[in-house]
Amino acid sequence: MNRNYFNSFVWKPALETVGVIPERRGPSRQWAESREDGFHALRHHFASVLLADGVDVRSLAEFLGHHDPGFTLRMYTHLMPSGEERMRKAIHRAFGAAPADGLPVDVSALNVP
Repeated sequence: MNRNYFNSFVWKPALETVGVIPERRGPSRQWAESREDGFHALRHHFASVLLADGVDVRSLAEFLGHHDPGFTLRMYTHLMPSGEERMRKAIHRAFGAAPADGLPVDVSALNVP
């Protein structure tokens, strides 16, 4: 689906209906240009959800059509979970999810400076 068509005939009317953007007025009946309320916002949200769930940057870049994963990383790195927290979780998984008593494992010793 063409993003311009989707933006004009699906996305923006939906945002207008729920009051996120103002109603169109004037002879042109066009919305004010805004990337933050356009289709790009939906794409940005999509990418952030995938990164938060651990999808790797290379796969995301390919899916989004970016030729350079570095571009994707620069655009979305602020949305990625903290490296420190991911390291703790990885070590936690590697050494067993939970002890036999079911209590959480204390991983505070894994704090990195």
